[in-house]
Amino acid sequence: MMSLINRVLIFQAITIISFLIGCKTTDDNQNSACSLTAPKLSNNPYYDIVATNTRPLLSFFNSSGGSCQRTYTIQISKDSSFQDATILEYQKIPEQTQYITSKLIEEKDALEDNKRYYWRVRAEDEDGNISPWEVSRFYLDTKSDDSFMNLIRVPVEKVEVSSGEDSKNITDISDVGLQTYWSSSPPGDSVQWVKFDLGQTQAISRIFMLSNTSGTEGWLIDFIWQRSQDGSNWSDIDNSGSTNNDTYRNIIDVEPVDARFLRLLIKKWYGFSPQLNAIILYSPGSPAIPEPPDGDYVLIVGNQLNGYTFTELAEYIEGVGLNLKTLTVPHYEVSMGMINNLSNKPVAIVLSGNNADYQNLPMFEYNGEYEIIRECEIPVLGICAGHQLSVMAYGYTYARSMGWSDITAIELEEQTTPDSIHIINNLPIFEGIPDPFVAVEIHGWSIAVASEVLPLVDYEILAMSSNVQAHKSKKKMLYGEQFHAEVMVPYNQGHPYLINFLKMAIEKKKTN
Repeated sequence: MMSLINRVLIFQAITIISFLIGCKTTDDNQNSACSLTAPKLSNNPYYDIVATNTRPLLSFFNSSGGSCQRTYTIQISKDSSFQDATILEYQKIPEQTQYITSKLIEEKDALEDNKRYYWRVRAEDEDGNISPWEVSRFYLDTKSDDSFMNLIRVPVEKVEVSSGEDSKNITDISDVGLQTYWSSSPPGDSVQWVKFDLGQTQAISRIFMLSNTSGTEGWLIDFIWQRSQDGSNWSDIDNSGSTNNDTYRNIIDVEPVDARFLRLLIKKWYGFSPQLNAIILYSPGSPAIPEPPDGDYVLIVGNQLNGYTFTELAEYIEGVGLNLKTLTVPHYEVSMGMINNLSNKPVAIVLSGNNADYQNLPMFEYNGEYEIIRECEIPVLGICAGHQLSVMAYGYTYARSMGWSDITAIELEEQTTPDSIHIINNLPIFEGIPDPFVAVEIHGWSIAVASEVLPLVDYEILAMSSNVQAHKSKKKMLYGEQFHAEVMVPYNQGHPYLINFLKMAIEKKKTN
């Protein structure tokens, strides 16, 4: 397996980090404010994501330049021209961190469901300088994450393309694979295509498409999906295309169609050549119920895009001396239905980390995990991404990019001092952990504004650094940790957090 440090380096390489630019002095030695730049809305909600709460948290990267303190104005409208008479506006929003600012939609301003919203932000400094607007949009659908997707991923046996190289990148279903891509050879023919051999006839009902995640170059404009049984004779699939697509990420639902071969016919695109980062095909149905181990075990939910875990989580749990086995199931296969039908229920459920930016993921694949977070009475612990997902189950935008990467594993290798984690509520789960303590951090996202978000979901903070490091539900045995207690390095003082959770889960089973 790839070493932890190498995986962290890859994670760091694909994480977007924003840096602020300092002011300069004019040629006549008179101090003047730098040009006040527009804030960046490439955070959460990112362009065209589906928000799942009528009170989304709107997060953005701060502006740079200007004079002294900056504040922000946010406008939200159903009209892209922002001429809507019902436009929603918040003014004088102060910056929250060096990198990020957020605004939670107030209760009185709850948005209307099943609508597309446009939002824009601009900065103003103390001298009255005003930045340009930065504009984005999102769709609100509160029901879209309520239940398991009832879909199964369809494996692809072979990919062929009309031109270009690296066609394998289209079906590279891994966190890192989302950043790699296929593009046709420019200038090329006016029509390009990608052909998928499924190996056998399959029923297809959903297609997830991801293109360039960093700009419009390569986005598809005019395309249609086709099906075939022999790979030569093709027919269009109804409602599977667009003639004026203007986004990088498409979720296409069709009436189930049977086919062995699928073809994406691309007729028009932005820039020199079409680009595809990932395509995932789905059939209707539910995955088979896994066969659990005998005796006490922990169900691990693998939250990387390929369904695995970022660290050696199973090996750690099985090696802590509690006589626990493990069963790892991909996030896109778990659900409350699966839990209820297990022949032997787990002692605990652990939600693993991942190393991808959520806006590039098919987030509907986490719906079954959200069911478990909201409904399951078996003890649950979320680690890193699992910690964030435990809040996102109540609102997708309640986690956000921090604007920087907290990579303690690399920092300590370089002999620098990591951020300390301070215990806020010293419960039994912290037994054996000093206050403050150091643990392994490998993340660029975090739970957003604790004072605004956590009360909405009845969670309480247990530990803090510059972000929320640990929390628990007030209603049941559900815990979160942003750090990685399971990573086996000498300086990790967070090990007991996971061990104590497992001991508490075992005790809970005995008393039930």
